[in-house]
Amino acid sequence: MAASSNAEHTHLQDMDEDDAGIEEREMDSESDDEEGMGVENSDDTSEDEKENEAEIQRLEEQLSINAFDYNCHVDLIKLLKQEGELVRLRKARQKMSELFPLTEEIWLDWLKDEIRLNEEEPNREKVNELFERAVKDYICPDIWLEYAQYSIGGMGSPGGIERVRSIFERAITAVGLHMTKGQTVWEAYREFENAILATVQPAPGRIPNHDEQELLNKQLQRIHTLFRRQLAIPLMDMEATYAEYEDWSDHGPPEIVLNQYKKALQQKEKCKPFEESLLVAETPKLAEYQTYIDFEMKAGDPARIQITFERALAENCLVPDMWTKFTTYLDRQLKIKDLVLSTHDRAVRNCPWTMGLWKSYLLAVERHGGTHQTVTDVFEKALNAGFIQAKDYVEIWQAYLEYLRRRVDFSQESSKELEELRGAFTRCLDYIKQDVEESSLEDWDVAVQKTETRLNRLNEQRAKVAEKEAIHAQQEEDLAEQRRKAKTDKKAQKKLQKGGRFGEKRKADVEQDEWNDNAEQAPKRHRGNGEQSTEEYMETETGLLGRNAPSGYKGSAPGNKKSQQASVQKQSHDKPELRDDSNSVFVSNLTYTLEEPEAKLRALFEPCGPIKQIRLVSSNKGSFKGYGYVEFESSVSVHEALKLDRSEVEGRPVFVSPCVDKNKNPYFKVFKYNTSMEKHKIFIQGLPFSCTKEQLEEISRCHGTVKEVRLVTYRSGKPKGLAYVEFADEAQASQAVLKMDGTYVDHHQIRVAISNPPRRFLPGPNQPAAPLMPRPVHGGRGRGRTQLSLLPRSLHRQSGPASKVENGTAHERGAGDALSNSLSNSDFAKMLLNK
Repeated sequence: MAASSNAEHTHLQDMDEDDAGIEEREMDSESDDEEGMGVENSDDTSEDEKENEAEIQRLEEQLSINAFDYNCHVDLIKLLKQEGELVRLRKARQKMSELFPLTEEIWLDWLKDEIRLNEEEPNREKVNELFERAVKDYICPDIWLEYAQYSIGGMGSPGGIERVRSIFERAITAVGLHMTKGQTVWEAYREFENAILATVQPAPGRIPNHDEQELLNKQLQRIHTLFRRQLAIPLMDMEATYAEYEDWSDHGPPEIVLNQYKKALQQKEKCKPFEESLLVAETPKLAEYQTYIDFEMKAGDPARIQITFERALAENCLVPDMWTKFTTYLDRQLKIKDLVLSTHDRAVRNCPWTMGLWKSYLLAVERHGGTHQTVTDVFEKALNAGFIQAKDYVEIWQAYLEYLRRRVDFSQESSKELEELRGAFTRCLDYIKQDVEESSLEDWDVAVQKTETRLNRLNEQRAKVAEKEAIHAQQEEDLAEQRRKAKTDKKAQKKLQKGGRFGEKRKADVEQDEWNDNAEQAPKRHRGNGEQSTEEYMETETGLLGRNAPSGYKGSAPGNKKSQQASVQKQSHDKPELRDDSNSVFVSNLTYTLEEPEAKLRALFEPCGPIKQIRLVSSNKGSFKGYGYVEFESSVSVHEALKLDRSEVEGRPVFVSPCVDKNKNPYFKVFKYNTSMEKHKIFIQGLPFSCTKEQLEEISRCHGTVKEVRLVTYRSGKPKGLAYVEFADEAQASQAVLKMDGTYVDHHQIRVAISNPPRRFLPGPNQPAAPLMPRPVHGGRGRGRTQLSLLPRSLHRQSGPASKVENGTAHERGAGDALSNSLSNSDFAKMLLNK
């Protein structure tokens, strides 16, 4: 805000210098007129001029009392233009532009006057600055067209052609979607490029050289691109544009352009009833515009919603409700900082008497990270805006005090923010008592008491809620501790049972008698579920039991013994107590096919400090699994290594995270990418697999400063057709979305949006885990070859379908199985005796 005020002050100084020159020219012209006309005409001052001068003085006095009187500003500018007072007219326009956005008519008159006055001056920057101010007030196609045409006059200067193109690109971005007036801007842009084409075409009969031919082809491609971009947008009379493209192009419109043109025609037919209703409606057309806006809101295209709002506001700039709807949409949907804050500023400049717009502006500046001085400046301007009702002052003060309260850290006894809040309360009371009407403060004491009572009640409710949250958090921690303890006990019990199966109850050779006694005992089993009890010694090693081992037991093969030793060695190697987590980092997201991963990781992390060891995790077959551990000599190197997060190794970003023991902290997760909306970054999908990083960077560079381009790939390195492009700021990213969405890259249509990654589900200690798959229930010893089946073969059901069945057909067997459910034991005995 301070920067803009300084710029306006500098502009005023330049205007004053110009005014001095204008006054000298006017005095010279007046002296010449007096010499030619004589003394009689100088003495005869018409009554109309006297009345106009008196009216001008009255309006100036009224504006000195209330500078926010919009109608007085308009009447004063009309009278000064009628009288030809160029110096006073310029000052009146300047003062009004500082308080209100000027209408399209006032801006066009001012710009034409300034162009006429400065047409002989070589310096065109003053007029360009005035145009830049004009295009910020409203989205007006006529102002943009005037700006582009004026810039064509300076195309002879260094870089003039590129400047004209940049202004035309901004114009079609701002008003190119205007259904009725956008076509004029597109046509002016094409006429400019056709004029450039005429200058680069060779003379008839002359063969151009290689450089001239390349320049000619490049200019022809520009015009082709303009036609294609315009035909993809629903505009009035777009059929004539398509016919012009057919005549201009040698080979006719491509198939892609034809498909886009048909889609644009369909969309134009949908919007045509709303455009026709606007043409026949009378001013202010609020109902028609609101219906149009509702239709675009349902369609969901942000660019078309924005241009429809701008068209409505250009004709209804003094309607606060329309500004409120527009700013609310931007706050909730687009959330682009520059666009939101500039629209709020335009809203309060158009309707400064509306307290709700100032309050929304105040909150928007705070929400988008504005400085404390910026928020204070907005509040001070709101106090001087001249509200109609006294309660509006109370509400704006309340909003500002709430903002100051949110800045205070109440855990500290005293702070700068707290003192500022107290001072603001004191100033608020003095301001309301002095500047607001006394009739509105009759019940001030009662209102203060009610407010204090509500605040106390609110503080009590907050304390109760905080206490409940603390209790709930403690309960969650206790529950999580119980689950961790139960999980640990369960693991220990499984290990104990597994150890019992493989001879965990073995004794030393000095206790041979005890082993013999245990071996002579009969194996004990429980009936029912078939599980072993702690007294079952059926499965032990043959070498320990000798001849007393069960006949059905089979010892481990030598190969199995080696694999067991390897697994034990691997488990001991992965134990957290064998590595120093404070000196280690976890490296992941490496490609499986990475050659010599240890050497490449060592080269990557050696600048961070001396490396003690690198442990790569491999599968049972010995293939690399894409992650591992890097242990340093000291913990100082860990901080430097974490800075290498997302460094690229053979085209893939490497994730570097702290090394954490999952047994102690099983829910530790490190998500490497942001899960909130990244307004300065765009997400692109639908890219061809052949698209490279350099190619995408070249395409994106046309829309702003590109900081980073990342292509999303699988672990094997194959592309997914997705990419992220990070720009320097939010405005460039939003412009890139508007210009790149729906375009084609190598005959692939891409979709572009602001990056908004979905939130990933991370199971916490209080969230239920995924259901386990039920285990098949077998006998106490599992499905081993030595387990006997006591069911008679005649009653044994087949496990799978058979094409040939003994003792009858499959259908008869199925009927027999159904009847067996109702037979008794005696029936089964008779059936066995009959065999």
